[in-house]
Amino acid sequence: MKKHRLFILTIMLSGCYGVERNCNEFQTGSYSSEITIDEQTFISSFVRSDSLQIETFDGKTDSSSVRWINECEVIFRTINPKSNLEKKDIHLKILTTTKSSYTFEYSYVGESKKQKGIATKTN
Repeated sequence: MKKHRLFILTIMLSGCYGVERNCNEFQTGSYSSEITIDEQTFISSFVRSDSLQIETFDGKTDSSSVRWINECEVIFRTINPKSNLEKKDIHLKILTTTKSSYTFEYSYVGESKKQKGIATKTN
C-alpha cells in the first residue's frame, strides 16, 4: 500500500511540473540569441532554414549546415571554417520552450562542458 501511494504521488508531482518543449516550432525562423559566459553577455542574431543557419555576431557573419538529430537536438557544422576551432561541430539541445523563445544548452561535439542560452524568435 505504501508503494502504491508513493507511485501516485510521483505521478501527480511530475504532472504539475512538466517542461514544455514544442521544438518543431523553432527549427526554422529568425532569432536573437543571448548567452552569458563568465559574467559577460553575448548577443547574436541568426536565420535558420531546414539545412542552413546564418548567424551574425560582433559584425561578422558565419554560415553553418544544420542537421537535426531529433525534434529537439541539432548539429551545426561551419561551412567555411577559418580555424581548427571552427572545424568542430556544435551540438545544441532545446531544453524548454515558450510561445516565442527557447532555452538551450550547447557544446562542441564530444566535449562535456556545456553553455546555456536563450533564443527569442524575431519574426
